[in-house]
Amino acid sequence: MLILSLLQDPFLLVTFLIALIIAVTIHEYAHAWSAYRAGDPTAMAEGRLTLNPLAHLDPLGTLFLFLVGFGWGKPVPTNPRNYNKRSDELRVAFSGVVANFIVAFIFAIPIRVALFTGNSIDSSIWLSALNIIVDINLVLAAFNILPIYPLDGSHIVEYFMKDPASIYAYRQYGPFILLAILIFDRISSFSILQGVMEPIIRFLSFLVKGTFSIFL
Repeated sequence: MLILSLLQDPFLLVTFLIALIIAVTIHEYAHAWSAYRAGDPTAMAEGRLTLNPLAHLDPLGTLFLFLVGFGWGKPVPTNPRNYNKRSDELRVAFSGVVANFIVAFIFAIPIRVALFTGNSIDSSIWLSALNIIVDINLVLAAFNILPIYPLDGSHIVEYFMKDPASIYAYRQYGPFILLAILIFDRISSFSILQGVMEPIIRFLSFLVKGTFSIFL
């Protein structure tokens, strides 16, 4: 488990916690900010339009990040009926993933410079710390674009669904499907999520860092 390896290195553990707080906070704040800009004040009214991490961390999602390397924040409440236009639903859904990608890109700049000058990421403890921050953001982005309710990718699927009954069933069974996948990954030698997410994470890693390697 990821948590066991982190406990062996206090610096690694602290860096991971900081990276987790940054990634989740930025991700959920981006949803709240995008919804507010689109005309929906729901998140702001419930105190989610803030960069205070305590407003966004989800206990279960945080635990999963420690146990299996991916997780989620507390979902931001939104009311699509308040949006200025229907396409705002897509913009709000994508905003968290885009925010994580931007954060990863910014923190990866020193890594790209180091690699360009012939230095490896593990040549500096600070580069290693930046690498963890980058990879946590990429993991959160990759996990949330999966088209399983209640992840961000599910809102993109719903946008193109016309039948209310189908949308209802999609939302009703989505959490059970996600839970079944998580259980299967724990009891099986083959990980569905890793098989789906790892190529996405490595591709995003190449875009922001210039290397396919990842910490997690």
